[in-house]
Amino acid sequence: MSHHIPSIGFISLGCPKALVDSEQIITRLRAEGYAIQPDYKSSDVVVINTCAFIDDAVEESMQAIAEALNENGKVIVTGCLGAKQGVVEKSFPDLLAVTGPHAADEVMSAIHQHLPPDTDPKLSLIPPGGIKLTPRHYAYLKISEGCNHRCTFCIIPSLRGDLVSRPVADVMDEAEGLISAGVRELLVVSQDTSAYGLDTRYRDEFWRGKPLKTRFLELSRALGELGAWVRLHYVYPYPHVDDAIPLMAQGVILPYLDVPLQHANYDILKAMKRPANAENVLRRIEKWRDICPDITLRSTFIVGFPGETEQQFEELLEFLEVAQLDRVGAFAYSPVDGATANALANPVAEEIKQDRLQRFMQVQEKISEQKLANRVGRVEEIIIDGEDEEGFIGRSKGDAPEIDGMVFIEGGHDLKAGDIVRAKITASNAHDLWAEIQKP
Repeated sequence: MSHHIPSIGFISLGCPKALVDSEQIITRLRAEGYAIQPDYKSSDVVVINTCAFIDDAVEESMQAIAEALNENGKVIVTGCLGAKQGVVEKSFPDLLAVTGPHAADEVMSAIHQHLPPDTDPKLSLIPPGGIKLTPRHYAYLKISEGCNHRCTFCIIPSLRGDLVSRPVADVMDEAEGLISAGVRELLVVSQDTSAYGLDTRYRDEFWRGKPLKTRFLELSRALGELGAWVRLHYVYPYPHVDDAIPLMAQGVILPYLDVPLQHANYDILKAMKRPANAENVLRRIEKWRDICPDITLRSTFIVGFPGETEQQFEELLEFLEVAQLDRVGAFAYSPVDGATANALANPVAEEIKQDRLQRFMQVQEKISEQKLANRVGRVEEIIIDGEDEEGFIGRSKGDAPEIDGMVFIEGGHDLKAGDIVRAKITASNAHDLWAEIQKP
C-alpha cells in the first residue's frame, strides 16, 4: 500500500508583506512533513492568503476562493480579506476556516484539524533559510507588522493593527540565514519601514555580542554590513530618513529609496492625512541627490481622490516635472470598503479618474524615458535574474524585482541567477535597459 503524504495547495495574493507571511506558513508546513502542490487535483486542502487593499484585490481574492472551492472543495482562507470574516463566510459558507492576516498559528491549527500531519521524520527536512516563494537569490525581509498612521484611503491598520516591530536580533539572524542560503539581495519591507522600532522606544538589544538599537538607521547599517544588496521599500518620509542617504552614498545599502508620496497638493494631502508640504519634499529630494547622485527614487501616487479638482491634479503633474522621480506607480482612487475617505465630499467620476491616470502616466513615461537614456554609456553592476532565448535578464541597483525595469544582456556568457556582473548600458526605452558585459 502506497504511503500518502498530506498535501497542501497554496495561493498567495497581494503585496510582498503577505508573501512573507505565506513563506512562513509554507516553511512550517514543510517542517511538519506536508507536501506543497501546484494544482488543485493533487491537494488535500487549499490555503489562500488573500488581499483586500483595494476593490480589485478584493475581487481577485473572492474569485480565487470561488475557483478553489469549485475545483477542490476544501479551502482555508487567511490574510487581509480574512479580517472581514463575516463577509467571507457569508459569501462562502463551506470554507473550512477563515483567519485574518499574520495568523500562522491559526492557519496551522485549522490545517491540523482537517488534515493531520504525517509523523515520518524524514519528511520534516527544510532548506536553510526556510521555504521561499521568490527566486533563490533574493528574498523579502519583513521587519515589522501593522501601521500607526490613519491615512484616509487605507484600511491596513484595521486589517493588520498598529505597528509591531520585530526584535532586531531576530531580523538580523534571519537576514544572515538568508544570505548563508544563497540570497544576494534583501528587500526590506513592512507597512512603514522607517517607523521601525518606534513602538519599542528604539530598544537596545545585542547581536553578535554587540549592542544594536531597534531603529531604522542602525538596522539599515547592520544589514548593509552583511555583504548582500539591501533595498529599502515603503519608507514613510520622516525627517530621519535623511540620515540613511549617506549609507547609500557609501555603498553600505543600495542607492534606492521607495517613498510613497501619494500627492503634491496641500489640501489633498491633508484630506489623505499625509505629510502636506510638497516644497519641503522637493528640497529634500534635491538634498538627497546632492549627497548621493546615483540615488534612484521610487514613489506611488493616487489620482482622482475625493474632492480633487483639475487644478489640484495639474499641480501634481507640475510636481512630477520638477521632482523628476526615477520610478513611479499610480492608482486611480478606489473606494475600498472601510476607508474613511469614502465619506469625503465631491467624489471624482470614474471616467475623470481614468483620464487623469492616463495623463499622469504619460508625463511620467517621458521622464522615465529621458532618465534611462541618460544612463546609456555608463558601466553599472547588474544582478542576473535568469535568461531567455536571446540572453540574460537582470536588474540594476535602481530596479526592484517585479515592479521596476529590467536589463537585457546578450547571451554567450556563463552566468546564473544571482551573479552580479559589470555591464555597459547600450540602449534604453521608457522602462528597460540593454547592456553588454564588461570584461575584467
